[in-house]
Amino acid sequence: MRYLKELREGDRVTEVYLIKSKQSFVAKNGKPYDSVVLQDKSGTMDAKIWEVNSSGIEDFDKLDFVSVTGDVTTFNGQPQFNIKRARKVESDNIDQAEYLPCSGRNVNEMYDELLAIIGTIENKYLHELLELFFVKSDDLKKRFCFHSAAKSVHHGYVGGLLEHTLTVANHCDHIAKTYPIINRDLLITAAILHDIGKLSELSPYPENDYTDEGQLLGHIVIGCEWITLTIRKIDSFPKTLANELKHCIIAHHGELEYGSPKKPALIEALALSFADNLDAKMETMKEAFDGAAPNTWLGYNKLLESNIRRTNTYEF
Repeated sequence: MRYLKELREGDRVTEVYLIKSKQSFVAKNGKPYDSVVLQDKSGTMDAKIWEVNSSGIEDFDKLDFVSVTGDVTTFNGQPQFNIKRARKVESDNIDQAEYLPCSGRNVNEMYDELLAIIGTIENKYLHELLELFFVKSDDLKKRFCFHSAAKSVHHGYVGGLLEHTLTVANHCDHIAKTYPIINRDLLITAAILHDIGKLSELSPYPENDYTDEGQLLGHIVIGCEWITLTIRKIDSFPKTLANELKHCIIAHHGELEYGSPKKPALIEALALSFADNLDAKMETMKEAFDGAAPNTWLGYNKLLESNIRRTNTYEF
């Protein structure tokens, strides 16, 4: 199989890809065209069908598997696939693992690591809260292990939400050891729950797109509401502790312009915002550098607000 990430300008390709999205538009000259996003396990690529009424273009829709023939070009510095022929392929004949980007780590091992961290929480209320989410709900475990952490940017793959959550929790554990003033139980609980709302903000794969709830509310509000409802199931859960935990959740993006309703007012909330931002940006760089040669400038990255390149390699 020729994976999308391997394609280069000038390539003529015939291959089966998953259609992540498909929209119809009208060009300035009045001619209709389709804008398509192709997907396989290596990532996605924008595609266009300029001759939508061509006899070589058969009907297909979003989330179909389609055999496409076309040429790889470049538009605004990004690769683009110009589709010349398209034919829907029945999913029974497809190995879907080839079309879903996945974490490089084993999800069961990561979940076991997450449970081990939960086992270290000494506060009985926070421990019970985490158990209600991650131990006593098989449905949530299944969804949490399969879900991505983003539509794009970072950890946008199967298992990405679990991988991101685990990494943020480990960063927070290190921060708590370095700064003993921090309430470790509160910080680690907030780290594990900080993105729980993404289970409803984003649809599961293969779609992995914003839901109506996600567009209207966002994962911070969704997660805070979910945590509030779950806390009500725990007898005598301290109100102040509940508010401190929810503050960490709503402030974890750090700044109002980044989507947090409140800026961090607690040291635990500040630590969580740093840990979340660290993993998001490091993963963004890691994904950008995947396959890139050392000492090669990769252009401007919107999240990092900088032109980036991979470090040179040195031989001694």
